[in-house]
Amino acid sequence: AIFIKWLSSLDWTFESASERAGRHGEEIAAKMISRVLREGDHLLTNIEITYDGKQAEMDCIVVNKFGVFIFEVKNYSGQLMGEEDDYEWQKIKITDSGNIYSKQVKNPIRQLKRQVYLLAHYFRFHRIKVWVEGYVILLHQNSPVDSGYIISRLSDIDRAVHTKGKNHLRPKEIEQIIALLQRNVSRS
Repeated sequence: AIFIKWLSSLDWTFESASERAGRHGEEIAAKMISRVLREGDHLLTNIEITYDGKQAEMDCIVVNKFGVFIFEVKNYSGQLMGEEDDYEWQKIKITDSGNIYSKQVKNPIRQLKRQVYLLAHYFRFHRIKVWVEGYVILLHQNSPVDSGYIISRLSDIDRAVHTKGKNHLRPKEIEQIIALLQRNVSRS
């Protein structure tokens, strides 16, 4: 039993470098978001939902009286190339020795739009009426597009989650949303 407990503590060693970078990026973003939170704001991380047979994992979600806000976090280093609606973007990285590597990566804006759609419908299925908004945080601030979905400064995060918009949630509604989301915290 001690060996199994020790082995389970080593699970992180089997992560790929990109998975480790992603997890680390999500931790950094959660700390950034925490810096702008006010009384009555709630931050949830690693929420997985399934709606209509489709799964989505959301890195960070803020719930407050102004609504529900998803933050998709990417820790992509190098230069990114692509358009807002492309399925994938190209990531180009030049090593210190001058080698050039190119890799296709998911377009986080498309990924975010899918998450917003699924979460909004998930809430509706559970009889919760709330407008869901979403933003992408690129930690290396290397977006290839100028988009309202891309957030890069703390003041932008603050403005996004604290501006009166389509919602005005009452404390009971906020509690209901948080309770539903907390049932879906990813263990990975």
